[in-house]
Amino acid sequence: MSSPAIDDPPDNSEMSRGYAWWFSEHTDADRARVRRLAHRQARRRSPMRLLGHPGRLAIAYFMVLILVMTLLLLTPAASKPTRYTPLSVAFFTAVSALSTCGIAIVDTAAHWTMFGQAVILISVQLGGLGVMSFASIITIAVNRHMRASQRVLTARELGTNRLSEIRTVLTLMVATTFSIELITFVALFPGLWKINNGNLGRTLWEALFFAVASYNNAGFTPDYAGLHVNSWSVGLPILLSAFAGTLGFPVLLNLLRLATHKDKGQRQRLTLHTKITLLTTGILVTLSLLWFLAVEWDNPSLFKQADTATRIRHALAAAVMPRTSGFDPSWVPLVSEPTKVFMSVMMFIGGGSTSTAGGIRVTTFAVIILICRSAFTGHTDVNVFGRRLHTRTLMTAVSITASCLTLVIGASMGLMLLTGSTLTDALFETCSAFGLGGYSVGVASVGRPAATTLLAVVMVLGRLGPMTIAYAINRPSDIEAIHYPTESIVVG
Repeated sequence: MSSPAIDDPPDNSEMSRGYAWWFSEHTDADRARVRRLAHRQARRRSPMRLLGHPGRLAIAYFMVLILVMTLLLLTPAASKPTRYTPLSVAFFTAVSALSTCGIAIVDTAAHWTMFGQAVILISVQLGGLGVMSFASIITIAVNRHMRASQRVLTARELGTNRLSEIRTVLTLMVATTFSIELITFVALFPGLWKINNGNLGRTLWEALFFAVASYNNAGFTPDYAGLHVNSWSVGLPILLSAFAGTLGFPVLLNLLRLATHKDKGQRQRLTLHTKITLLTTGILVTLSLLWFLAVEWDNPSLFKQADTATRIRHALAAAVMPRTSGFDPSWVPLVSEPTKVFMSVMMFIGGGSTSTAGGIRVTTFAVIILICRSAFTGHTDVNVFGRRLHTRTLMTAVSITASCLTLVIGASMGLMLLTGSTLTDALFETCSAFGLGGYSVGVASVGRPAATTLLAVVMVLGRLGPMTIAYAINRPSDIEAIHYPTESIVVG
């Protein structure tokens, strides 16, 4: 007989009567059988395990869409007969559309056919619905129910704490998206009808393209005119739709419920998330407007001899669009170096949480400011609007900001090495890719496949977000049962 796995200690021999080796061998054998059975069951359930893990499902869904859209853009039907589409261009365009970034390294109207533009438009729509939200819809369709872990993460993604609401919220999210796009389509039709001289087919297509692209904050345009900033009948609906897309669905849902009083018997109020998002967004837009008017007012390359009304229209577009969508990017290379840095900061902050915009999000930025205010004033709690923010929220905001800042700095240095561009241009391009701003100063171009690949990776990370990637790598751990003694260190 082989030696026992666990020897019977002398002080235990009387109690066990010499049978400890029997129990230890059988216990090890039982554990081995359980491990083998669990392994076989895990292999059988591997597809369902993927569906049950929303973080990994979101990444898989996004990667599959990139592959499919890249292949579609490589087909001869996607580009015009006189145009050749390299793999790097198709890949970058697919990522830019799916991430709703909107950086175009080839002219959308001149390079892509109607089929190619349709592929881009569908990619923008799927990306705008949200990787996590659309993955949840797939899970519902396949499983007919959602696991608790899936529901908790989706609740956090959509900004609700009631798990029973998730199916309804997902339905409302899709309905709200299509409703805003329909309203934008109707509002754009008269102005585009006039611009296109009554060409019905062209007007319908451009109205649809602009409606989808504006709400989803993707700067692709189906014509050569860009934003039509000089035509308020077209530029204003695009501007308002893009602004609505930056707020995020939780804010839109809260405002909708406040306006319609759908929850009977409950006192209607703005949530803390809505208050912080609206206040921070208003401050950032106002600051951007004042900056552009003050710094670029006398820029001869930008305005030339434009009148005051035109300058204000350009300033208003510049205040809203750089944080989210890259419509009409022709003026961007003409701005001053300080404005490029300022726009980089705005794109890094981005839009609202769970919105079609990117960046660290305005609520994250607001929490960082609130943490600094509490630290500098000697307070231990972080309070806003009569409420105290949870410690987990503070830790999440700090970790997101630190990780995203590290990503942007590292990618900027990579672009400087690959292209020889200045720090200002490299930072601008990286923040535009990460924040899904959609603007470019020329660093991303057809002749630089290494640079476009790096920016495509930054777009993917910016679209998925650090929390989704972290959740995909490691599930949240259980509540800590052991707390170590505290000890202070010197900081600052």
